[in-house]
Amino acid sequence: MVYIEVMNLAGDVRLDEAGPGSTPGERAESELIGRARQGSDSAWEALVRQHQDHVFRLAYLVLRDPAEAEDAAQEAFIRAYTALDRFDLSRPLRPWLLRIAVNVARNRRRALGRYVANLRRMLARTPEPVLSNAPAGDVQEQWRSRQLWQAVQRLNPAGQEVVYLRYFLDMSEADMAEALAVAPGTVKSRLHRALARLREVVENEFPDLRESFKE
Repeated sequence: MVYIEVMNLAGDVRLDEAGPGSTPGERAESELIGRARQGSDSAWEALVRQHQDHVFRLAYLVLRDPAEAEDAAQEAFIRAYTALDRFDLSRPLRPWLLRIAVNVARNRRRALGRYVANLRRMLARTPEPVLSNAPAGDVQEQWRSRQLWQAVQRLNPAGQEVVYLRYFLDMSEADMAEALAVAPGTVKSRLHRALARLREVVENEFPDLRESFKE
């Protein structure tokens, strides 16, 4: 996987309302889980391929470091594999994997003590958008995406997590609750507070993004 390209993904985030999606092939996924439980390496590898991008993206958004995020993603899959026999097949697999990933990433963030320092360094070295050889509309969209990416980082860690899950990974509130191991009502309140705070940040620091927050 070309993990470094996650920066391009993060820059493409939009705050338009996206409906909750559903993972296709749930029956096939359950069959893969069953085979993986019986020791099939190929079945487990297929499951990893299916979910690895989301697991890495979430780890990266928490840790802000591609190498650390890759290690966290690998650790999350190892933990998931060892706990696979306890997974409830009536539930979707991705929220369960993301819950493991966010816990691993949080632990790494606390243990490394790098979260704030990395965030500041990243903001300090964020390059100006390339203005040459690109259509004017594309340049404007790239600039707005970069500003939005920076605005979200002004939120506290809990606020960032719910915004990332909802708008970067397009997760439903139910799946977010599963991934964060909290009640659905907690997700709603966190998301409400995060968006309210984000509107304040945009109003005060990123006026070019105001159109994105109009009711």
